[in-house]
Amino acid sequence: MSKHSETQDGFNSSRRSLIKATGVAVAAISLIPAAAATQALAQTTDWDKTFPKSDKVDHQKVSFKNRYGITLAGDLYLPKDRDNNTLAAIVISGPFGAVKEQSSGLYAQTMAERGFATLAFDPSYTGESGGEPRNIASPDINTEDFSAAVDFIGLRPEVDRERIGVIGVCGWGGMALNAVAVDKRVKAVVASTMYDMTRVMSKGYNDSVTLEQRTQRLEQLSRQRWVDAEKGTPAYQAAYNVEVGPDAPQFMVDYHDYYSTPRGYHKRAVNSGNAWSQTTPISFMNMPILTYIAEISPRPVLFIHGEKAHSRYFSETAFAAAAEPKELMIIPDASHTDLYDRMDKIPFDRMAEFFGRHLA
Repeated sequence: MSKHSETQDGFNSSRRSLIKATGVAVAAISLIPAAAATQALAQTTDWDKTFPKSDKVDHQKVSFKNRYGITLAGDLYLPKDRDNNTLAAIVISGPFGAVKEQSSGLYAQTMAERGFATLAFDPSYTGESGGEPRNIASPDINTEDFSAAVDFIGLRPEVDRERIGVIGVCGWGGMALNAVAVDKRVKAVVASTMYDMTRVMSKGYNDSVTLEQRTQRLEQLSRQRWVDAEKGTPAYQAAYNVEVGPDAPQFMVDYHDYYSTPRGYHKRAVNSGNAWSQTTPISFMNMPILTYIAEISPRPVLFIHGEKAHSRYFSETAFAAAAEPKELMIIPDASHTDLYDRMDKIPFDRMAEFFGRHLA
């Protein structure tokens, strides 16, 4: 039976690039940011996360390939207090434009403290993962990244491959739902503070983009391809979350306060002063990734969203489209980014109970 529960448990130049990607405005051609032009980095052995290391888990840097041959970088977390029995596992990624050293790693480490084998990974073309050019996204390839992570963790000796779940945060919440709809190996899925990136890029926030605006945007993106092809390298959008203007909406202030302050800044994150390529939206514009969300059933879905989040409507409409069993959990007084890292807001105990029951 479905449940909709209430529980206790950022307009600046930074986010103008995302709004431009939705068709609200036309992106201006920019030079390639130095960070965006660099190769994927060799994995660092230092603890460079935005959260402190737990003494309750073992941590290991890992890598694996997806079906397209791109090498993905990940962090594997295992509970120190584990016996010889195999563990239920959870693979985690997001937010859109973040890296595993940020929110997904925090989720992974915290769920490992609760007894799960967990894997946080960088999606293709971002962070420490492979793929050229840098800082591009694809609804197909990034959906595949989740299944590749399931491939990898299901072969680990510590893991029972019949007990695997998925968590997607923010824009990777939609990717996670798409992946689980097609990948029947996954037994349960959580979408936390989710975006449907195909919806927001093609229709704008609150589906506000007109056909005229969409047509103009597609014209600009199409012609940008000739510019990129002539130069042999992609142009990039303006740097994300660098500053906050006086008239910025609250959600853009929130993004800046996470990605561009010590709270959540990471030099490899697209959202921390770097940028997506200008043509990244092309593959999102006519590919609705939640078309088959009902086919997750009979496996359970848990949607988690903040009461005050500008993005709340994504979870509410996805919840309505999903089939049973499903639950929508609204966190009182929480914004979109509160569910990135606020330990007093993210309902980890509820997620542990959810996965504990459905991955039993």
